[in-house]
Amino acid sequence: MVRKLVIAIVLVMFTVSLSAQDWKPQPADKILKTSLQQAKAGKKNVMVIFHASWCSWCKRLDKAMQSPELKKIFNDNWVVTHIDVQERKGKIDSLENPGGQDMMKKFGGEKSGLPFCVFLDKSGKMIGNTNVMPDNSNIGYPGSKEEIALFTDLLKRTTKKMSDEQLAEIIDYFIKNAPKQ
Repeated sequence: MVRKLVIAIVLVMFTVSLSAQDWKPQPADKILKTSLQQAKAGKKNVMVIFHASWCSWCKRLDKAMQSPELKKIFNDNWVVTHIDVQERKGKIDSLENPGGQDMMKKFGGEKSGLPFCVFLDKSGKMIGNTNVMPDNSNIGYPGSKEEIALFTDLLKRTTKKMSDEQLAEIIDYFIKNAPKQ
């Protein structure tokens, strides 16, 4: 009995090892298609976050959106989707979503830097992006008072479900967690 169990465990580990070696990131258009289907089913819009593994501001935005204070608000209002772009040599094939850079360009993020966010309605039409700074540049991570105000205005414009209380929670979180200057 023990011998059969050991053999089964070894086979499972071997299979997992082989499948991990063959893993490739999904194409960006496939990820977006799945997100749009979820958005239709959930009657939500889609928030696409273009990011990279090396981007500390991307990680900071993800941390904010996954925080106990904000996670439910974002999940209730958008299907949040990540597309990995602009990876460095050696990581491009293993991390970057094929077609992601072209998709980012399509939505106006060609020169935006990361993180770059795009908001789409459930049919895939762009209803906003984070190029809302006065010079049409990207907010990136909303760290200054001006960036926080513009980001929260963008959030409010891209969903019909968010309450004033939820918006206030988002503003409060970003103000409390603003980068030290």
